[in-house]
Amino acid sequence: MKKTVIFIILVIIFVGYVHFTTANGEFEPLGRLAFVKLANPDMYPGHPHSRLLAEYARSHGSKCALVVHYGGSSNYRSYMEGDILILQLAYVEKKPYTPGINWSEVWEEGINGVPADKWTYRSDGIEFQTLDEALAYIRERARENGQDGPIPLVYHGTVREGDIVINQGCGFPLYYHIIRSQYGPLVAYYYVIKGFFYPYIYNPYRNFEIKNAEALQYYYTHNMLNYE
Repeated sequence: MKKTVIFIILVIIFVGYVHFTTANGEFEPLGRLAFVKLANPDMYPGHPHSRLLAEYARSHGSKCALVVHYGGSSNYRSYMEGDILILQLAYVEKKPYTPGINWSEVWEEGINGVPADKWTYRSDGIEFQTLDEALAYIRERARENGQDGPIPLVYHGTVREGDIVINQGCGFPLYYHIIRSQYGPLVAYYYVIKGFFYPYIYNPYRNFEIKNAEALQYYYTHNMLNYE
């Protein structure tokens, strides 16, 4: 009983430390935004996931939100969703893309962090060589839009093919990398675990996405979700 009480107290202290640390930081880590793509372009004014993120920002007094991605051919331009500026940032692999999850890489980078020279970064069509440069640009865009306080941060989370639960999807490594670089590994672990559950609670499309994941993945990869 005594050990249980001590454990609970330690957990409470740790959670309090985590929230105090991020409350005074520049980003508010939320977690995974979605499971699969509902339409393409998938972060675009009027898209359900875009409106969902903007509504969170608006309801929490933020004028901006940041969504991070795995870098493809997009420029990852920022845009207005109503009165909310949706900022976008992608990491671009320097080595050729390989599908699936490299578990040894996940373990190595989860413990030691992402190597500084592994990626470049892209936002608004601008290429950045380091995370510091990319985040400095994001901060400036947010400041210009009147941002006051931490910027809500999500990773896109969509999975093009395969398991949508184990595979955390688009942008997850960059989400972890940003939190770790800003707040350290312990805080990053906490928000990674918490972020897994975010869409189950806050995404009203979750049941539709999960139930129809295989069909939606097929539609996307066969160019059947395009609405532009």
